[in-house]
Amino acid sequence: MKPSPTRHIPDAMSLNQSPQQPFLPYGRQLISEADIEAVACALRSPWLTTGPLVGDFEQAVAGFCGVSHGVAVSSGTAALHAAMAAIGIGPEDEVIVPAMTFAATANAVVYQGGTPVFADVDADTLLIDPASVKARISPRTRAIVAVDYAGQPCDYRALRTIAEAHNLWLVADACHSLGAEYGGKKVGTLADCTVFSFHPVKHITTGEGGMVVTASAELAGAMRRFRNHGISTDHRQREAQGTWQYEMVELGYNYRITDLQCALGLSQLRQLPGFIERRRHIARLYAEVLAGSDAIRPLAVRPEAASAWHLYVVRLMGIDREMAFRGLRVQGIGVNVHYLPVHLHPFYRQRFGLGPGLCPVAEEAYQSILSLPIWPGMDDAQAERVLQALAQLQVGP
Repeated sequence: MKPSPTRHIPDAMSLNQSPQQPFLPYGRQLISEADIEAVACALRSPWLTTGPLVGDFEQAVAGFCGVSHGVAVSSGTAALHAAMAAIGIGPEDEVIVPAMTFAATANAVVYQGGTPVFADVDADTLLIDPASVKARISPRTRAIVAVDYAGQPCDYRALRTIAEAHNLWLVADACHSLGAEYGGKKVGTLADCTVFSFHPVKHITTGEGGMVVTASAELAGAMRRFRNHGISTDHRQREAQGTWQYEMVELGYNYRITDLQCALGLSQLRQLPGFIERRRHIARLYAEVLAGSDAIRPLAVRPEAASAWHLYVVRLMGIDREMAFRGLRVQGIGVNVHYLPVHLHPFYRQRFGLGPGLCPVAEEAYQSILSLPIWPGMDDAQAERVLQALAQLQVGP
């Protein structure tokens, strides 16, 4: 696909969206009748929260990933927070995070009183750059958070080497990569603890929800207390023991997830392999066409990585991103931008004195990236509609 070098993208107001063409979001849940029935069954049960489905869901996700423990919580952000608390991040600590991520990755460090230190990203994949990580290590560094941006796992081999050399925790923010693999190993087995999100645009959904999986019983126990006010037992455990007594042993939060959500999650998890294959199919359709474009370039995928394709991100070369965004959305193509580098958000500028120039690769990429629609409910005709709309984008003179 070779856009003409002599024409410009039309103004958004001059384009007409056909009423026969429904809006295509960049991501959306896919809910089946089986999902609805699973939630209805949970509603008919004696337990709406802290019941047996929570543990069932935790075991199912952990088993899918190939690890021993799962701790389900109310959101992906709560999962990140629980992970930071479990590894003991506090006011004197620094945690290295990538600049190209959603704000929650860094916010979880700040919740614990720690300082996020932003590493730059690789220009081809927009994944955290191990060389940048290594350069930012200080005597206060306690952990590295690797973000599997767009669904592609990071270079965990290099990151693990750095973490072990400096006695650091390695946490995977895998909110984009449930079901992905790196070097033949599943995401969930590549770090000390791995965080997932079950927001509706993610690979499976519980409405809102998240989970941390880990091989460490100690970390899992700490996170279970943390999600329940720091109390050492939950209501179901006390019911089984026939006791009313409980003890709060540390400060925690109410980050519990409901049985209703876990019922949906269990049903969705059974469909996950099909969801991922559909995402990969759409990604292949995009890649086949965009391989011929000099103006619209997909991110690189490393040969050792099997992406779960949460996002399909392209870089616009010589095309005005703002005009492209507006023009595509007028045509009903729900493109989006992921993300403004976190250190450029007003909170981080003001709180930590950060600004432009800290992570130049991420900052430059932000000016040209665009996320295309990709979700398992899309059919081939809808993917072709996206490609046809992209073909109308024109590079500058």
